[in-house]
Amino acid sequence: MDNSVYQNPLITRYASSAMAENFSDEKRFKLWRKLWIALAESEMELGLNITKAQVEEMKKYSESINFELAEKYEREVRHDVMAHIHAFGDQAKSAMPIIHLGATSCFVDCNSELMVMWDAIEIIKAKLVNVLDKLSSFALKYKDMPALGFTHLQPAQLTTVGKRATLWLQDLTMDYHNLVNLQKSFRLRGVKGTTGTQASFMELFNGDEKKVKELEQKVVVKLGHNKVYGVTGQTYPRKFDYNVLCVLSQIAQSAYKFSNDIRILQNMKEIEEPFEKSQIGSSAMAYKRNPMRSERIGSLARFVISLPMNSAITAGTQWFERTLDDSANRRIVNAQAFLALDGILNIYLNVSENLVVYEKVIAKHITAELPFMATENIMMECVKAGGNRQDLHERIRVLSMQAGKNVKENGKENNLIELIKSDKTFSAVHGRIDEILDAKKFIGRAPSQVVEFINAEVKPILEENANILGQKGDVKV
Repeated sequence: MDNSVYQNPLITRYASSAMAENFSDEKRFKLWRKLWIALAESEMELGLNITKAQVEEMKKYSESINFELAEKYEREVRHDVMAHIHAFGDQAKSAMPIIHLGATSCFVDCNSELMVMWDAIEIIKAKLVNVLDKLSSFALKYKDMPALGFTHLQPAQLTTVGKRATLWLQDLTMDYHNLVNLQKSFRLRGVKGTTGTQASFMELFNGDEKKVKELEQKVVVKLGHNKVYGVTGQTYPRKFDYNVLCVLSQIAQSAYKFSNDIRILQNMKEIEEPFEKSQIGSSAMAYKRNPMRSERIGSLARFVISLPMNSAITAGTQWFERTLDDSANRRIVNAQAFLALDGILNIYLNVSENLVVYEKVIAKHITAELPFMATENIMMECVKAGGNRQDLHERIRVLSMQAGKNVKENGKENNLIELIKSDKTFSAVHGRIDEILDAKKFIGRAPSQVVEFINAEVKPILEENANILGQKGDVKV
């Protein structure tokens, strides 16, 4: 690595090699050659004056790109597509006259970009499914473990550790279905010509519309797809980019919420992200165990969440059939959205499969708050034994104020239960207080909800994608 120039941290620190390679120039230009070969071969099959020998010579050099020569041509002609046509033609000399026949630059640009995005979506989907797998195992393992719930970041009714995990899971299942719907709507630009009218191909095939339509379908199938946009200008609709970035943003939102929850839980010492034996939390405070993984998820997530607006502006400023002010922008935005989200999911995988749960701390926090929550049950039990509900309510109010003062002003433990146990108003339940305070009586249907949700919503996704399970998370640095 050349340390004297700026290096993109998405490549050097965060994204996987698979995602980085997916957006590489090598893949892009190999796809261009694949497109030119598919076009020439299909044109040959439909009767144009192209020989099998020309097509075979193109195939011979489909993988061996002469990058230096292409760069030399681009410096001369200031046009990347024409530079690569000349570089390809210098290798496949017999095919030079028919490379790119009837096509416009966006035939290779747009179709290759869409195929790269398709592969990027597949990488993201695989990681998303694996996070679902890890979190569902975690949720099932801890479905019965009571934990203090929070609303407004204030102690609320109890939940369970596993039930809370289903909230993270539910976000991700929504993201998964959005990703699948995005794939269902996926189309290539196809073979449309300069302004999308297919006029050049109508000229090549002497006005035979049937052959022009057949040409497009042949090319698309050779590229491994089957759907094309019915109409385009020079480019595929840039609104598709916006749709893609919106889905990526939603996945980033889900990861962000998870990372924030883990950071708060780690502050409470209830749950921690993994911390390696030789990992340093702080350069100054040696005792610290900073949640760097979750913080990194949040940091990258903010970047991805911010990108759809950029793409929306690009989509909205495409004048008529196209303008070129989208090109430089999209080279950065589309690739970096995927690279950043890939980095997020790498960390999400690592954290979700290595979460550390501190059961005794969780129980301690419940003990500190449960007495207040249990007063309704205590009161009802006393009423059943013949007590006056209004008198009981007033006495609990008074004792709760005393206990609250003991906690907030004196810095002591919550002693509400001790106060109740020593108050004759509640003598009817003095022998049953501990039974009433059993935390598992305050978690409602949480354990059942975990099982039902995973069986109904998550398990079908995992079964459908069983062939891509087993990935491990990775934190590069």
